[in-house]
Amino acid sequence: MRHVIALDVGGTGMKAALIGADGAVLHRARRATGRERGADAVVETILGFAAELSAHGEEHFGEPAAAAGVAVPGIVDAEQGVAVYAANLGWRDVPLRDLLSSRLGGVPVALGHDVRTGGLAEGRIGAGKGADRFFFVALGTGIAGAIGINGVVEAGAHGFAGEIGHIVVRPGGIPCPCGQRGCLERLASASAVGQAWAGACGDPDADAADCARALESGDPRAAAVWQNAVDALADGLVTALTLVDPRTLIIGGGLAEAGETLFTPLRAAVEQRVTFQKLPSIIPAALGDSAGCLGAGLLARDLLDTTGTDHSPTSTPPSEVTT
Repeated sequence: MRHVIALDVGGTGMKAALIGADGAVLHRARRATGRERGADAVVETILGFAAELSAHGEEHFGEPAAAAGVAVPGIVDAEQGVAVYAANLGWRDVPLRDLLSSRLGGVPVALGHDVRTGGLAEGRIGAGKGADRFFFVALGTGIAGAIGINGVVEAGAHGFAGEIGHIVVRPGGIPCPCGQRGCLERLASASAVGQAWAGACGDPDADAADCARALESGDPRAAAVWQNAVDALADGLVTALTLVDPRTLIIGGGLAEAGETLFTPLRAAVEQRVTFQKLPSIIPAALGDSAGCLGAGLLARDLLDTTGTDHSPTSTPPSEVTT
């Protein structure tokens, strides 16, 4: 049975699947990255995990995987297949696509940025299914986005398209590791909300979920922290809407788990800010933490639709996958 390997690499763990030609998930697995052993150990763990998945496919489905897709955090050069930089994994310029292809016997491998890959899945088979233009935003430890056009995510000329988290929404504000001050992710990410609430309530272990619960119980301190984040997020999103003009705006990540506690004030705040811009549908992501893995599967399946030797995941229109 023809199938592909899908692998989503996080800071501490990996989620993987074998996905069939019809898009069905045939097998799922998880593995720790082993980052405590260093960057080289993480790479070897990924390669070994992929080889195990390939062997599992050959044993249970009669043939090894026909292609593989892998989503990784940090800065990614998808065209060259290089994981350029990932602070939480200690990576710099890791030629992961070539290493994986070699370990898997030369099969084509697609490498993608974790958020853009998750956005691909959300836009094509998740919350944005059927939308010709979508913008996916993940509100997690940081904030990143994915611009979707006709089922393909636009990575940009240098792989940085969609980095909405580094739009400056409060000039001269909180310093950001990127070198700017007042970036969106320093105010509206799940980690930023958690830090702000910890300071407001005096509990150093408090997080964004605690803030949402306190808000729902009527705590005015939580209301102030939450509104500050919503206002910053709305400012950043309106900038994105002005530039990208999506039909659908998909919000995912840890902060989106607050549901309507986030979406009701956010929709109102965005609507208050738009002037000439067309207001998109603002909806929660649907695939949860499986989005990155499913997106990696889509990248791999796209390779099988690509003719010639160009293994770029955006070189041909995608086929639909069901889950």
